[in-house]
Amino acid sequence: MLPLPKLGVGLAFQTPLRGLIERPAGAFDMVEVVPDILWTDLGLGHEPRYLDDTEHVAWLDGIARGMPVIPHGIGLSIGSAAHFDPQHLQQLRRWHQRLRFPWHSDHLAFHVADHRGQAVNVGITLPLPRDLATIDLIRPRVRQVQAAVPVPFLLENNVWYFDIPEAEMDEADFLNTLCERCGCGLLLDLHNVHTNAVNHGFDARAFVDALDLNNVGEIHVAGGMMLDGVYLDAHSDAVPDEVWALLEYTLPRCPNVGAVVFELFGSWFDVVGEARVRADLRRMKRLWQSCQPQPAITCELDFKVAA
Repeated sequence: MLPLPKLGVGLAFQTPLRGLIERPAGAFDMVEVVPDILWTDLGLGHEPRYLDDTEHVAWLDGIARGMPVIPHGIGLSIGSAAHFDPQHLQQLRRWHQRLRFPWHSDHLAFHVADHRGQAVNVGITLPLPRDLATIDLIRPRVRQVQAAVPVPFLLENNVWYFDIPEAEMDEADFLNTLCERCGCGLLLDLHNVHTNAVNHGFDARAFVDALDLNNVGEIHVAGGMMLDGVYLDAHSDAVPDEVWALLEYTLPRCPNVGAVVFELFGSWFDVVGEARVRADLRRMKRLWQSCQPQPAITCELDFKVAA
């Protein structure tokens, strides 16, 4: 994957964070938005099918005049066995024509299932079988995405609360093979890695070591919670120490990464507090800046020749 523009540190948009986003005060450099939450999908057969949330879209256009806005979708369902929706791609294309973002992303998962020939939204991103058949299914869809929106496209490693038995590959090998064969990049969600490591008992740093980090175009961090003995990717807290350590280890090893983005659900913003959110963003920015190549220093020497 080609290096992405070095945008820096980002904050994921949620409505309760609007005031913070309007006053970045140097804490972050870009905003990431789930575009699907800013339109209403009326479904197949309607024209127009998608109705924008005009208030928030106009607000977002204003934000985009001051800093980059990057879409991170939830609606593509690129791993569905059926019902892959080309109209969704045209909606993303319209967003690109307006915002001119340098890359975009979605989830390596599916949420649209088939029931007696009808598409059913199950309401949660579900993991995919880690096999070549899945990659063969996704490869032409990645090409369709790239044809509709001609900028780099990233897929995010998913949380999985249950494993699919008899996988052909472990997760790291699956992600490496997917990027190589499909021509997409990886959005490496380190909180997802941490969540899976806690719940399934593997070493998160060893997982990162097994990845081809040249494929990483963006990194996500977040916080979560324990519930009934299961750690949840709830986006409900500040970044935990284990994820900080994983970010500090991983970021310097990702030569093509364009941004690190903090995700927090709006319903938890008052609980975490603006001061802590800003502190975490500033810490990310210091880490980001420490990982960037330093400009070369040139010296001009003034030689005086004695007569």
